[in-house]
Amino acid sequence: MKNIIIIGSGFSSLSASCYLANKGYNVTILEKNSSVGGRARVLEKLGFKFDIGPTWYWMPDVFEKFFNDFNKKPSDFYDLEKLAPAYQVYFNMLDSIIISDKIEEIYTIFEKEEKGSSIYLKKFLNAAKFNYEIAVNNMVYKPGNSITELITKDTIINVSQFFKSISKEIRNNIKSKKLIQILEFPVLFLGAKPSNTPNFYNFMNYADFGLGTWHPKGGMFEVVKGFTSLAISLGVTIKTNQNVEKIEVVKGEVKGVKVNGEFFKADIVISGADYHHSETLLDEKYRMYSEEYWSTKTFAPSSLLFYVGFNKKLKNVSHHTLFFDTDFDAHAIEIYDMPKWPKEPLFYASFPSITDNSFAPINQEAATFLIPIAPGIEDTPIIREHYFQKIINRLEKLTNQNVKENIVFKESFCVNDFIADYNSYKGNAYGLANTLTQTAFLRPKIKSKKVKNLFFTGQLTVPGPGVPPSIISGKIVAEMVTKNQF
Repeated sequence: MKNIIIIGSGFSSLSASCYLANKGYNVTILEKNSSVGGRARVLEKLGFKFDIGPTWYWMPDVFEKFFNDFNKKPSDFYDLEKLAPAYQVYFNMLDSIIISDKIEEIYTIFEKEEKGSSIYLKKFLNAAKFNYEIAVNNMVYKPGNSITELITKDTIINVSQFFKSISKEIRNNIKSKKLIQILEFPVLFLGAKPSNTPNFYNFMNYADFGLGTWHPKGGMFEVVKGFTSLAISLGVTIKTNQNVEKIEVVKGEVKGVKVNGEFFKADIVISGADYHHSETLLDEKYRMYSEEYWSTKTFAPSSLLFYVGFNKKLKNVSHHTLFFDTDFDAHAIEIYDMPKWPKEPLFYASFPSITDNSFAPINQEAATFLIPIAPGIEDTPIIREHYFQKIINRLEKLTNQNVKENIVFKESFCVNDFIADYNSYKGNAYGLANTLTQTAFLRPKIKSKKVKNLFFTGQLTVPGPGVPPSIISGKIVAEMVTKNQF
């Protein structure tokens, strides 16, 4: 039985571990931090609970496919609730659009905002559903080895979608600024500007309006616990507080890893940690990508996050609430084109205690606030506090309520923490952006070309950023490891 060491315990690592253990491999996960889940950890304080990382549960079919591969289903591990409404978007004081969980109601919302827009939306979502089926049932499960993976009858017919941005497609047909922002919002999960994201990725809009937004009871960490429980039942060993210091290679073949000064032997090593960091664990001659390579790539944003406990229930907000009352395009420029702290940032807030009583004491509210920012910028306590005051003042104004005096506590997480906790390149939060030049076979490879039996998985390789793609990445690397042995 071959020994496999997996570095990191995020969704891609947990996914890979399950597939490989199920194939009979002896699998050990080594996690740097004190708890599993990678970015999907949990913070608990004074009776409040917060998902530190992912808070959106989209693409439920990907989770179902994963568990089905082991003759299980999500409900064996956690309970799901479809959010109604899905989310709310603010544009001005008490001026918001609430996105329903029902598609017919969404058409009505669009038509009310812009006459004729529902006709276009139906056509747009039909194309998005078609693309979703191509992507999720075929393309995203490919290993990213060659352009031929993208060439099918369906993609040839629709090849123009790869060369026209989703932003251009939407703006050619919708005039309402509010509706444009709602339709462009889902592709932000891919980590790039809508103007740099191929129109093919409109399948994210089908994930949004078609499949809906869900909430796992107890939060995203319950999903992590489900993956962990499955992995352990399949024989995976998981060790926390294990800081991998070096990937040991002899004559071009991986031999194991050095952890906290101790050598762990392995026949195969898979790194689910940050790809750039993983290569720094190798001697330079064994690295596939130079520092110059990484510096030229478009990374997904970092984030300034606040975890806040309020001693009262908040009004006029939904479980997921987006604040788009400032210039969407200007903020995007400050992330991607001229990286700096945004002058007037958009921000997102999650109030899970609206849906789930486990997140806060009775009649109190747990809130996570997220400001997308450029990776690699200066991060200080003074800057963090300045931006907290900015967004809390806007929250009060837009929702017409006073909340500052009701704050029980707040904690923050930003660039320095992403680097310290996850060895994240420049403190990015979501990996490598899915732009046209960084899609599929153009992303960093899963299998090392320089070291035998060394593999990579996660947000910086295929298929890309987000929880569902990470789960898929784990399956892809497991299949490549299995094929590589025969």
